[in-house]
Amino acid sequence: MKSCFYQQLKGCYAKGKGFTLVELLVVLSILALLLTLAVPRYFIGIDRAKEAALQQDLNTLRESIDKFYADTGQYPESLESLVERKYIRKLPIDPITGSDATWVLLAPEPPLVGNVYDIHSGSTGIAKDGSKYADW
Repeated sequence: MKSCFYQQLKGCYAKGKGFTLVELLVVLSILALLLTLAVPRYFIGIDRAKEAALQQDLNTLRESIDKFYADTGQYPESLESLVERKYIRKLPIDPITGSDATWVLLAPEPPLVGNVYDIHSGSTGIAKDGSKYADW
């Protein structure tokens, strides 16, 4: 009985029960087609997420600057002073440039005291809606 089982098993492999090269090529071509459809959407999603993160960071920083002014009567000297005074936990990284040193700071008009009135991204890129990141 044992030898019969092994003969049947050996017979299965001998008959060539497996994938042919053509079948493997068809499967690989279908996978390649699906990837060509999915990959561009993935990168568009990443860009949209970076834009949303940039808008959120700018809103948070601007609110912190306004709260600092409301509490002290002057604008902060630097973004680090917002961190030191606990208006923000840490200086956020610009999601477009990937650095926290590229923020563009705008000073207030001369009668007002301080160096940070407004903040913009230091990126020179263009958003999906056609506007410049530096104008946000």
